[in-house]
Amino acid sequence: MNTSNTNHARVARRLAVAAAVSLAVASCATAPQSPEGAADVRSKLSVLQSDPRLADKAPVEIREAEAAVLLAEQPVGKDVALSEHRIYMADHKVEIAMAKASTRYAEDQRANLSQKRDEMRLDARTLEADEAHRQAAASKSEAATAQRKTEDARALAVVAAADAASKADELQRQIDVLQAEATDRGLVLTLGNVVFATGRSDLKPSGTASLDKLVAFLNQYPDRTVVIEGHTDDVGSVEMNQTLSQHRADSVKSYLMSQGIQSGRLQASGIGETRPIADNLSESGRQQNRRVEIIITNPPSAIPAASAN
Repeated sequence: MNTSNTNHARVARRLAVAAAVSLAVASCATAPQSPEGAADVRSKLSVLQSDPRLADKAPVEIREAEAAVLLAEQPVGKDVALSEHRIYMADHKVEIAMAKASTRYAEDQRANLSQKRDEMRLDARTLEADEAHRQAAASKSEAATAQRKTEDARALAVVAAADAASKADELQRQIDVLQAEATDRGLVLTLGNVVFATGRSDLKPSGTASLDKLVAFLNQYPDRTVVIEGHTDDVGSVEMNQTLSQHRADSVKSYLMSQGIQSGRLQASGIGETRPIADNLSESGRQQNRRVEIIITNPPSAIPAASAN
């Protein structure tokens, strides 16, 4: 009988422990949690409290914000309106604390800056006498330096003007040698019909003299490029004259290349009978139209006035 009672007691205790454990587990599983949004407010407050510049600037406001955050973190069940109100108030308190701390920090900074500014003004007054003496000495030195620079600039201007005049004179001399004409397109050198045999595109030996002068000019002025244009009269078909004018322009280009002028500086094109400079009704007019024009393009800067004149 005693053994049976003992067993019953043990079973009862085990059942009681199991029930307690189950109740604890159920209690943990259903434990109320902080309302949504409370964690964000807590994070904002933590940022303020951990900022070494602001954490001690508004202790009263920070304590009030802490109390409001703690209240906002308390579960309220299904009362959503109460939860939102508490979170709003807590966030408002945190904003007030942050604004107050920032204001006081700014005031302290202004005070420090004001003190430093006063110290700097005192130092500046101390240095004024020395600075005045230094400036007087510097002004005297600068005046002497400016005088030297003025004299040097005048000398350089004289040299530059003389050099420019010399270059202009040399260019004009070269233009005169070429017997070229200064135009808006550049320097135009015209090779008459005597350079080629009638109806042919190969250069006559007598026609290379002008081209040799052009080679010398291009070697002296490597920034100049050349456009070579072949022209004919209207005798014969248009196609024949176009082909003949192109071949004559190509012959001039080939000769210049043979004398060392790079092909990249040369452009040859046949114009045919489309640009007469005289009428084709007379032999003299047709002879003027049978020509090769060599246009020496202007460099990046304009041709000197002496050349244009």
